[in-house]
Amino acid sequence: MATSFPTSTLSLAGTWTALITPFRNDEIDESALRGLVESNIAGGVSGLVACGTTAETPTLSPAEADRVIEIVIDQAGGRVPVMVGTGTNDTRSTLERTRQAQLMGAAAALIVMPYYNRPTQEGLYQHIAHVAANCDLPIVLYNVPGRTGSDIQAATVARLAQLPTVIGIKEATGNVDRASEIIRLCGPDFAVLSGDDSLTLPIMAVGGRGVVSVASNIIPAALSELTTAALAGDFLRARTIHHEILDLCGAMFVETNPVPVKAAAAELGLTTAEVRLPMVPLQTASHDRLLAALRACPWTAARFGGGNAVDYDLARSLAAIEVAA
Repeated sequence: MATSFPTSTLSLAGTWTALITPFRNDEIDESALRGLVESNIAGGVSGLVACGTTAETPTLSPAEADRVIEIVIDQAGGRVPVMVGTGTNDTRSTLERTRQAQLMGAAAALIVMPYYNRPTQEGLYQHIAHVAANCDLPIVLYNVPGRTGSDIQAATVARLAQLPTVIGIKEATGNVDRASEIIRLCGPDFAVLSGDDSLTLPIMAVGGRGVVSVASNIIPAALSELTTAALAGDFLRARTIHHEILDLCGAMFVETNPVPVKAAAAELGLTTAEVRLPMVPLQTASHDRLLAALRACPWTAARFGGGNAVDYDLARSLAAIEVAA
């Protein structure tokens, strides 16, 4: 087993990057994946997420998913914790995947609410409670009803927060009121992370602790500085970065994630834009929108002959990838 991060010191705060899975010729590009781990650590992220939604996990075979997890944990080398997406719409499979992630060295499991079969609130509670009762790996709930059709309510989250291994939630409803209600009901020991890059600052302003980020694949230092500033109470600095990256964060979702972020990563020389069906390459109009956002953002503009003092995010990312290679 690779060097893992001790769960006893796990702090669910700051910026956690939901890593893309780089492909080249329809195979996992292992060197590019290792480079992304390095560029994110160099950018100051608090943790990494392997095999989440952004990783195109539905198109990975079980062997490929295990390999992605193995590479990320190995390359991280205990420097930052690695959270692994283990959720399915079958409780037994979710438990098996969570146990496997723990054996591989994961610091926590990210468990999405069951999709398609759409359980009741009691079903959602029992699903998570069963995993928690049979595996002691810390659990982070993941609520993204726009993808799953299943929406865990704040009261159910509060019930689950009473279980000792349920330590937080990735809240991706796009609703700051929902995040506020969870924080109010669950108290300060339960971590709420934004699941939307553009809502990182608003959610942290009401007591959230950070973000599980898509955009930090390409601008890890920007998101890391934003969350660090907000956690320290420096909301002036956090707000400045929020506005600097807001348009680019929006461009990350001009089409279905992770298609735009992969296209952005390719433009920045970090990996290819390759995705697997049923995802398709970014359409021309969307690509133009993305390029405009990359050129305008002070954290990426240097790639296109512009920029200012904060362009070191891109330079740091490229240097880290060279080290990993």
